Amino acid sequence: MIDAATIAFLPRGVRTHYDRVRETEVLLAPERVLMLDAIGKAILERLDGALSVRAVSENLAQTYEAPLDVIEPDVIAYLADLQEKGFVHVRA
Repeated sequence: MIDAATIAFLPRGVRTHYDRVRETEVLLAPERVLMLDAIGKAILERLDGALSVRAVSENLAQTYEAPLDVIEPDVIAYLADLQEKGFVHVRA
């Protein structure tokens, strides 16, 4: 389960990449590709294995001048979905 204190990271073999054929950012994993929108890319580029979900959300809220209480639940839901699909790992 992901919450504000969780530290999320991309596991070995998973990375973001600009796909020239599709002309979009993608999340690459062994034998899998997930197309990213600008929001997904913004979230994933902040995952460094040290920042908590709260810190990532605060950074996004500051960058996009949006309320933290709106941003954080969306970040948690997005990362939880990616965790379920095996694209993101977490540590408490």
